[in-house]
Amino acid sequence: MEKIWLKNYSEGVPAEIDVGRYPSLVDLMESAFKKYPNLPSYKMMGRQISFAQLDEASRALAAYLQSLGLEKGDRVALMMPNVMQYPVAVAAVLRAGLVVVNVNPLYTPRELEHQLKDSGAKAIVILENFAATLQQVIKTVPTKHVVLASMGEMLGFPKGLIVNYVVRKVKKLVPAFELPGAVTFNAALSKGRGLPYKAPKMGPQDIAVLQYTGGTTGVSKGAVLLHRNLVANTLQAEAWYQPALKKIPAGEQLVSICALPLYHIFGFTTNMMLSMHVGGANVLIPNPRDLPAVFKELSGHRFHSLPAVNTLFMAMANHPQFNTVDWSHLVIAVGGGMAVQQATAKLWLDKTGCPICEGYGLSETSPVASCNPTDSKAYTGTIGLPMPNTDICLLDDEGREVAPGATGEIAIRGPQVMAGYWQRPDETAQVMTADGFFRTGDIGIVDERGFFKIVDRKKDMILVSGFNVYPNEIEDVITQMEGVLECASVGVPDAKAGEAVKVVIVKKNPELSEADVRAFCETNLTGYKRPKIIEFRSDLPKTPVGKILRRELRDKK
Repeated sequence: MEKIWLKNYSEGVPAEIDVGRYPSLVDLMESAFKKYPNLPSYKMMGRQISFAQLDEASRALAAYLQSLGLEKGDRVALMMPNVMQYPVAVAAVLRAGLVVVNVNPLYTPRELEHQLKDSGAKAIVILENFAATLQQVIKTVPTKHVVLASMGEMLGFPKGLIVNYVVRKVKKLVPAFELPGAVTFNAALSKGRGLPYKAPKMGPQDIAVLQYTGGTTGVSKGAVLLHRNLVANTLQAEAWYQPALKKIPAGEQLVSICALPLYHIFGFTTNMMLSMHVGGANVLIPNPRDLPAVFKELSGHRFHSLPAVNTLFMAMANHPQFNTVDWSHLVIAVGGGMAVQQATAKLWLDKTGCPICEGYGLSETSPVASCNPTDSKAYTGTIGLPMPNTDICLLDDEGREVAPGATGEIAIRGPQVMAGYWQRPDETAQVMTADGFFRTGDIGIVDERGFFKIVDRKKDMILVSGFNVYPNEIEDVITQMEGVLECASVGVPDAKAGEAVKVVIVKKNPELSEADVRAFCETNLTGYKRPKIIEFRSDLPKTPVGKILRRELRDKK
């Protein structure tokens, strides 16, 4: 496809950038440590750590990880919400020459066991709140080294002690667990400070992150993101954001609100890596669902950037405490992970004066593939224009480009596109074309200006508040219940989450109840994967060859 979108780029945004400026994320981070040592890098609950402190702590943890006998390319899982230890651990793992495996801290034992086994993670850094989950699978996984973090340990004295007391004793958020041999995060840092650190030679083709995403077979698979993929996407985002960032007064540090989970690729790249690169500070929000706590934190900061999903923008804009925050310095609000709804965009613009710029991407694209111009004044209803160095085309089922004006599967080629799926060559071959395009499974159309719009989804994936949910996984879990003959799951429209999971079940045991199904799902599925709607039927609609007609279930609510 001719790059018709280039003439609609914002002034100053180049068509091509030098994505090879840094050989690795390690070089990008260490450049920031040298350039911005005295600036705050992360803020949380009234505390902050500088780039120099992040440098020192991550180097110590890297030395500790190397002392465990971990070698270049070994995988280390990180299972934490947005706490100070996350960026320290990411920097440490990468500086030790290891691979980050991002894990959703709300995973059930079943989900965690799969990811640790599939990735072959030899070590894990985990917040103690979720240690009981790890305990249930530790004997069956290859993960033998455990570093235990706590909410308060990087918040200093006495705040850290108070926070840990409240989390453990008052709110009772740390279930009892036993993990013999586990080392606390601070103990690992302390030990690492007395150990030698050997900087490995890291290059563009080395693996940086395994970012797990849903699989067509019902199990999640790791998108292999190389150092060059994530460096490229960080630099692409920097170039794209420039028109908005120029509005920040000269000499003022960029401050971003980090409500996106850092274990999600959207937060990993657009909050953590981009802020690191430009010397910005992130205000960490451990639990964005606790809106009173979010507003309390935001009211103490002057901030410029807020990347988020539609559900958070809408929930915040409708909250009675919205006006307790000074929004006047906000220059960029990027929406991604799910479609930004027109009503949300209008309300946000009315209340803040800062439009939401909708972008688009996937775990497989590090994630940003397209975005609306950051000096946009209004909602476009599109996913914007392809990023610099990025080609997007629309393909038919045979892989041919569709005629102008026709719909087709969105396919992306660029330096941010993954190397493939971890140890799954067959699945990689299904989504990569011979000329290097990644087939997304989303059906789109492009207008005469080069703005792309998603009109449908080819695959059956359900998008709940920005998280991918795959029907095969839901069905695989529920059919393991005694009393279930067969089932099918689909996504249905949901005002709050964009889509919600609906499950239709054919009973084997007439006594099976909705409460039984919900209890089983609670044990085996993370919250956002659990069905909101459960329906029982005598049979499921099928094709003559027996394939379930999910679309029929979706249409009949």
